[in-house]
Amino acid sequence: MDELAWVASHRIRLQAVECFEGGKKNQEIAAALRVSERSAERWRRAWREQGEVGVQSKGSPGRPRLGPDQIARLERELERGPLAHGWADQRWTLARIKTLIGRLFHVSYTEEGIWRLLKRHGWSWQQPTRRAIERDDDAVEVWKKETWPRVRAPRRSAGPGSSSRTKPGSR
Repeated sequence: MDELAWVASHRIRLQAVECFEGGKKNQEIAAALRVSERSAERWRRAWREQGEVGVQSKGSPGRPRLGPDQIARLERELERGPLAHGWADQRWTLARIKTLIGRLFHVSYTEEGIWRLLKRHGWSWQQPTRRAIERDDDAVEVWKKETWPRVRAPRRSAGPGSSSRTKPGSR
């Protein structure tokens, strides 16, 4: 939560406290401050239990962040490769990086959060290419140039046609 949003939230909560002290009902407060009744109820409970301090905004919980030392350690661990961390192949996927961060730092990110973290530090994850190990790229090129032109169906000549399903020549 940026500072401006925090100030606005704090101001609304202080207005709610004034309304609590004035004896207004939660429904009236919610309508006047344009917040949910549930928020008004929660703020009233906190105000009763802790006074004005209980109603103050604590800010957004935000995303857990890794510090510079943790980022450096993560980079070293990523460089070691997935095999060193128990995976069967050498692909770093977002899910694997998420698991690694959880194991190393006991911090939870979403996969989108992992993607943003990687992007912010100039990294990228590895997406597997779905190709057979035995693939012969030269043979594929030869097939495309020599065999495919012979076996593909010739195009119909451009002429008048019909979209009628009942006319035999229209198919």
